[in-house]
Amino acid sequence: MGLNDTDEEIFLLPGKANRHGLIAGATGTGKTVTLRVMAEAFSDMGVPVFMADVKGDLAGMMAPGTDTEDMRARIERFGLNQHGFSYQGYPVTFWDIYGEKGIPLRTTVSEIGPLLMARILKLNELQSNILAIVYKIADDNGLLLIDLKDLKSMLNYVNDNRKEFEAEYGKMSPASMAAILRAVVALEIEGGEVFFGEPGLNIRDWIAQEGGKGMINILDSESLINNGRLYSTFLLWMLSELFELLPEVGDLSKPKMVFFFDEAHLLFNDAPKPLLEKIEQVVKLIRSKGVGVYFCTQNPRDIPDDVLAQLSNRIQHALHAYTPADQKAVRAAADSFRVNPAFNTFDTILGLGTGEAVVSFLQEDGTPGIAQKTRILPPQSRMGAVSDFERDQKIKESILYGKYADSVDPESAYELLLRIGLEKEAAEAKAKQELEAAKQKAKEEAELAKQQAKEAREAAREAEKNANAKKRAAKTIGSSVAGTVGREVGKTVGGTIGGKFGKTLGGNLGSSLGRGILNTLFGN
Repeated sequence: MGLNDTDEEIFLLPGKANRHGLIAGATGTGKTVTLRVMAEAFSDMGVPVFMADVKGDLAGMMAPGTDTEDMRARIERFGLNQHGFSYQGYPVTFWDIYGEKGIPLRTTVSEIGPLLMARILKLNELQSNILAIVYKIADDNGLLLIDLKDLKSMLNYVNDNRKEFEAEYGKMSPASMAAILRAVVALEIEGGEVFFGEPGLNIRDWIAQEGGKGMINILDSESLINNGRLYSTFLLWMLSELFELLPEVGDLSKPKMVFFFDEAHLLFNDAPKPLLEKIEQVVKLIRSKGVGVYFCTQNPRDIPDDVLAQLSNRIQHALHAYTPADQKAVRAAADSFRVNPAFNTFDTILGLGTGEAVVSFLQEDGTPGIAQKTRILPPQSRMGAVSDFERDQKIKESILYGKYADSVDPESAYELLLRIGLEKEAAEAKAKQELEAAKQKAKEEAELAKQQAKEAREAAREAEKNANAKKRAAKTIGSSVAGTVGREVGKTVGGTIGGKFGKTLGGNLGSSLGRGILNTLFGN
């Protein structure tokens, strides 16, 4: 790690490395070099490392350092030639959420969870609670949330069927649902569709070695750091994944993995209480999984006290005190170290040069060591960036490139809800068609019945008409026949009786007789 003022070697005990740590100091005081030296030391021990490269100057770790006059002077000053110092590169795997300067690093909407997703989307408490309900409905209905189009589909589905869900899950304001959807669209515009998807990172792939050295996983964050909320939330998710996946191991001779969290203050900016509690829990418990977490930031006051209290190994680079508030912060940083009677920690922190730090590591018995003014050793790998060709070659030679390079779009909530929507539309169209057919059939049957009734009425009228005609005909015939019969009978009767009376009687008698005969033949 480095040498103190009496040229004694100052180093971190591997068995205490999972007790976490803090690397703090103002810009330009040497934090990045310290981070590199620690990462190289862990890799030499076979311990895998994760680092976020926010400035683009960690990529050079893949290549041996360059012999310069300044480096030769530092090697001579530290006496490193006698300790086997040599320039060397380290096994590196480059990752990039946007897939431009590293292997694409993705996760799914389901895996990141509603708490972290709410932070990424900048939701208020009510909106965060509604988002959690949407996640619960998706889980309860077996709807996988893989990418942002899944989340948008789920939000629309829940909103459209809000009344059906509210009885079981509680009220969900349409205005809040609309606000969440707008936030998702905004994230999509910022590039969110790239890093939410499959195949999602299996974080066990980070726990690897190459040639006996621990793999150094570098996340390119030059673009990502512009969205500090997304950067910090994504790193917290990765840390949470390690916590969830790794088994309890107790005390180990060295960590299973070391996680460096650069620009750590971004993690705590405007963090709601549930998130702060989650961070504290993860930091507190993950050490039992054999993982060491090192927060790198400008000032210790950037870290909440409950988290800071768990960072047992401390490296404090120079701080500046231009205001009373700054002096108070330096005093707090100095007071966090175990006193060394050889120097005043407060004054020493203010007077540190570049590449110097006040250091305190845990001792064998678990107690903090006294503060040591330390000169940090130079790194063995190349300082600075690498060419695009070198980076691209390193990316594509990784065995993980083929696993994560190409995205896939499995059947998930979007496809299932689309199918449900199409089936619903088809069912509604079929029902509408069947209803129209039923209406048409009823109309046709009504028209047929009406026509049949009309025909029946016409037939009845025709029958009645025919019957009346028959009656009239019968009456006409009856009258004619009766007259004829009457006349003939009258003649006979009249002739027999004689005279006018006889004729009249004969005629009347004949007519009556004729009508009686006809009535008998034809009816009334």
